[in-house]
Amino acid sequence: MLKKWLITTISLVLVLAMLAGCGADNGKPAASDSNSGTDNDKVAAQTGGGSKESSAPAEKVKLKFFTGKVETVDLMNQLIDKFNSTHPNIQVEQEYQKDASNVIKVKFASGDIPDITTVVMQDYIDQGKYLDLSNEPFWSNILPSVKELCTDIKTGKQFKVATNVTMAGIFYNKDIFNELGLKEALTWDDFYNNLKVIKEKKPDVVPLFLPGKESWTLGHLVEFIAHGVIKQKYGITDSRKAFIFNEQDKLAFDAPNGSMESFASRLLQLKKDGLINSDALTATYDNQKQAFVSGKAAMISQGMWVMGDLLKMDPNFASKIGFSPYPPIIDGTKPVVLSAEDSVYAITSASKHPKEALEFLNFLFQPENLQAYSEFLKSPPAFTNVDADWGPIKDEAKAALSKGANIQFTDWPSGFSGDDAGRVVQELLADKYKTPAEFAKAFKESWDKAWNATNGK
Repeated sequence: MLKKWLITTISLVLVLAMLAGCGADNGKPAASDSNSGTDNDKVAAQTGGGSKESSAPAEKVKLKFFTGKVETVDLMNQLIDKFNSTHPNIQVEQEYQKDASNVIKVKFASGDIPDITTVVMQDYIDQGKYLDLSNEPFWSNILPSVKELCTDIKTGKQFKVATNVTMAGIFYNKDIFNELGLKEALTWDDFYNNLKVIKEKKPDVVPLFLPGKESWTLGHLVEFIAHGVIKQKYGITDSRKAFIFNEQDKLAFDAPNGSMESFASRLLQLKKDGLINSDALTATYDNQKQAFVSGKAAMISQGMWVMGDLLKMDPNFASKIGFSPYPPIIDGTKPVVLSAEDSVYAITSASKHPKEALEFLNFLFQPENLQAYSEFLKSPPAFTNVDADWGPIKDEAKAALSKGANIQFTDWPSGFSGDDAGRVVQELLADKYKTPAEFAKAFKESWDKAWNATNGK
């Protein structure tokens, strides 16, 4: 089983291994390290210091599971029902919030803190808000590269665990590309020309569909395309440090013709030339998926998490889906593909039931449940003891990884999430900023304000 899995995912393993090749970072400790370590040690002691066989607690407890991952809400409800039915003394309840990264701030502030969450941010790690999972046995079943991406850059500990690997890039309609004789674009000029040809030859088709009503989708454009310039320049570990420690000499958000200004300039060019949907500010994620599946949109920016929904909408659409890297927005840089940890979980240190929360995580990490999750989400598993037929475009994904620089998610300050970044892009599309340089300046100011506030500057 393992051998079969290795064959089907070997390229992903190699790429991720290269990405994580610098090893654990033991850089500058957080100011709150000593306190957070003490808290986590206490919580670890509550759990018994590691994963153990489940035993029913004496009293029935309720666990709150908080998620911002819309694609998996239904599946998680099924898994939770399965867990609850086999663990009569533990009751897990799921809460989904669209703007989860901001909602959890309110929860931490109000004391309405979930036991388990998919929302993990650096500042909350610094503040000791998550249980230290470093000594749990399940790490022996997880890809080393994924473990590396789950490792806190400041302490070298693991406060989150990912069940899957994900990728993000440009999804395109193969039928439309074949009909018009188009090829995947690895330069901005080729990408722009593809969009122009689609607009001219197929006026009823949106060349690139943006679901901008939901700010996280626009935040992803910043995270993958704009920040992709920084991430490929400095590599995984050094760029993570740059974002976490706000090293502006490397981030240079407001630099003339830098990553943010170039991103804004390119996006405004697409808008001006009618190459994105006219309702980009009001269209939803569901609108985007429907437009793509119906052939009314030729390209979308998304991650592998979209595959499950696309195939539910039209199982026959799988053969039409192509996947390519994001084109470079600055000449001389490389196209990029997100290749990173996905579906992360953390147990909050404020949980009154850390042992039961860990029991729930270990239930999710059982091979049959991981297989179901991977095949539902169409995302390769991060666990090496899982054999899953995770997706019909794995060959395209492997090819994309070989064509572009592979990048990770951005380490956002907790006061300025990807959702918040998306709202700045909404303002850009709404013509709030007179120039791309104004957008870049506004982005930097928002980032710095949040980073300074959460780091006591």
